[in-house]
Amino acid sequence: MNDTMPQGAAAETSSHCCFCSMQCAMKLIPGDKGPGLTIKPSPDFPVATGRLCQKGLNALEHVRHTDRLLYPQRRQSREAPWNRVGWEETTGAIAGQIRRIQERYGNDAVAVYGGGSLTNEVCYLLGKFARVALRTKYIDYNGRYCMSSAAAAGNQAFGLDRGMTMPLSAIPETDYLILAGTNIAECQPTMMPYILEAKKKGATIVTIDPRNTMTSKSADIHIRLQPGFDSVFVSGLLHVIVNEKLYDERFVFERTSGFEQLADAVRDFTPARVEELTGVLESVVRTVARGFAKAQRGIVLTARGLEQQVNGVENTLQYINLALLTGKVGKPGCGYGAVTGQANGQGGREHGQKADQLPGYRSIEDPAARAHVATVWGIDPDELPGKGVSAYEMLMKADEGEIKAMIVLGSNPLVSSPNNSRVERALNKLELLVVVDLFETETARLAHWLLPGSSFLEGEGTLTNLEGRVFHRAQALELPGECKLDYRLICEWAAALGKGDYFQYDGIEDVFLEMCRASSGGKADYGGLNYGRLKREKGVFWPCPAPDHPGSPLLFQERFAHPDGKARLFGILPKMPAEPIDEQYPYILTTGRLSNHYLSGAQTRRTEALAKKTPVPVAEIHPWLAGKIGLRVGERIRITSRRGSIVLQVKVTEGIQPRTVFVPFHWGEELSINRLTVDALDPTSRMPEFKLCAVRIEAVM
Repeated sequence: MNDTMPQGAAAETSSHCCFCSMQCAMKLIPGDKGPGLTIKPSPDFPVATGRLCQKGLNALEHVRHTDRLLYPQRRQSREAPWNRVGWEETTGAIAGQIRRIQERYGNDAVAVYGGGSLTNEVCYLLGKFARVALRTKYIDYNGRYCMSSAAAAGNQAFGLDRGMTMPLSAIPETDYLILAGTNIAECQPTMMPYILEAKKKGATIVTIDPRNTMTSKSADIHIRLQPGFDSVFVSGLLHVIVNEKLYDERFVFERTSGFEQLADAVRDFTPARVEELTGVLESVVRTVARGFAKAQRGIVLTARGLEQQVNGVENTLQYINLALLTGKVGKPGCGYGAVTGQANGQGGREHGQKADQLPGYRSIEDPAARAHVATVWGIDPDELPGKGVSAYEMLMKADEGEIKAMIVLGSNPLVSSPNNSRVERALNKLELLVVVDLFETETARLAHWLLPGSSFLEGEGTLTNLEGRVFHRAQALELPGECKLDYRLICEWAAALGKGDYFQYDGIEDVFLEMCRASSGGKADYGGLNYGRLKREKGVFWPCPAPDHPGSPLLFQERFAHPDGKARLFGILPKMPAEPIDEQYPYILTTGRLSNHYLSGAQTRRTEALAKKTPVPVAEIHPWLAGKIGLRVGERIRITSRRGSIVLQVKVTEGIQPRTVFVPFHWGEELSINRLTVDALDPTSRMPEFKLCAVRIEAVM
């Protein structure tokens, strides 16, 4: 494995972590003896200055792992062994198969499935490749499982989707911080110092989660809410604020619309009724509502706990209602934020990976947007395909036979998707499955072609972190073996399909500059950015429409992004989950992350220092539930949903809602909890309901 520095680079090279959306800076330092490298935190990036979590400190291990793919491989059938092939043969043969499939079934028979950890440039090129080279409407990415509900809610309420309306530096200046459905201490560990600094300065911290977590240990108030009751609980907070006239009257009537509908919707959700429905004490509902409303500065942060539900958009809108009703958006020390999970979950959805979006967060159904992007790409707007479907729905179209071929780049949908036995069936039906990855993942084991991509240390590019800061990540290592840069691979495919003239770039910065032109004038406007500026300024917040624009750390100071400049309040009546508990399935399964693992585990399960801490998933249940099923020392539990069963080791803890079982989702095959999860989708965001499904539980030896 070649882990040498790029030729001409200094002995010490800088990069950014490949894992969560904090994107902490790191330095790769050569050892005193031999060619070995060490990762250390870098003080040069203003987001998590001088800090890395355990995943970041060990991020080099998977890059140099012996499982790393180093050359292209193909096989005639899924039962046959892999055969090594050359790149020229690979590119030509894949293009030929794509042409034959499209000639027989139409352009939309081929789909592209991207990832939320790819650079902005690769995300942009994937979208362009799908629409210009393949002429298919079917492209989406794994960020659909991460940020889609928050994105839809932000667009509806603010007219704009940027994960956080304020920079991270606002958190220590706030007086009241609500963390709903987010376990920051494990998912974004280097964000915790911001929260602890706020607490040190006297801020009240409220956490809302069905479990006692590492994050809730820092809270002044922890609300252990059963999954599915998020909207009910917030309706109680809003009821108190409206009924006691604690809302910011001037802000509400000058800068928002929809107050009457909101007030009408929460009228019946008295604290007493909320206590009856959720078990959260009436006094706690009143305390949180009054505390947040009366605080001079307040911030609400949400994450997947309430977003990964069939009511995820409405759950998120409820918390945005809370921030808007109290006038806590667009002011210092105030704001709403959806804590992005993946490295480039924000940038990944802005520039063309989502089924309905063109670069700059433009709607693919907007004629003006189509005309602008088509001009940048040098094509006729009528050549652009229309809107496709979400990631899970693409997989289902493969199961139904409409999609015949799929290219998967930087994602592992067989592990990350709900009801994944159906996903496996869908992938097995494809006539052509091409996977580009670092490893032979669970998804890659079903592929016809397995191609070695580039790691985060080997490809230069830009990313956009959770606060909307666009920054440059340099190349730190040379490519090993026959691996290719992802963007070069896309351009070569385009050329083999006869569209190479549209993918002529001298280097990766050329791709970025074209992306900035394509985004110019859109909601996510990168028009004023270039590599030189990003390097000098350590990142710039979008929107940044011109080179002399300072960027936009704090959004909505004067107006929101709707045409009338006003934000929207929503009157929401809480709805039932897709799969309520019943006599046959009386308990709730919820899923989530662990601090030492990441997403499908393809990287962290190959990192010894991380994997040895949690080599297998362990289910968490309450002592009440353990007693209910007669669990004895040394026994495991079987969890069964309407889609399957899994047997796991178990941890009995007081720190979980009694009727809820928690299982982490970082494993595949027989240890994949997504064999059980329900594939119901939010009607707006098309987010699957990962966070709750009905199960039964029994003790087994």
